[in-house]
Amino acid sequence: MPVMPFHLAFPVTSLDKARAFYGGLLGCPEGRSSPEWIDFDIEPHIRFKGQAGEQATMFFLDPCGNAIEFKAFDNPAMLFAK
Repeated sequence: MPVMPFHLAFPVTSLDKARAFYGGLLGCPEGRSSPEWIDFDIEPHIRFKGQAGEQATMFFLDPCGNAIEFKAFDNPAMLFAK
């Protein structure tokens, strides 16, 4: 599956805090930015390659230790495929 880019947008109260969390803590390289927004580049891992439910996925722990999963599907019909 070619890894298709996907985009998630989050409102933040501070770009400095966003840079510290996504760039500093998670290690995501900063892409484009302006005084109002920042793009970060997050490299996914392919799970279940060639199987039902193949997905590009990333896992992070937030500052409170909660697991956060981001995932994307090349074919959205595979979201709940068995």
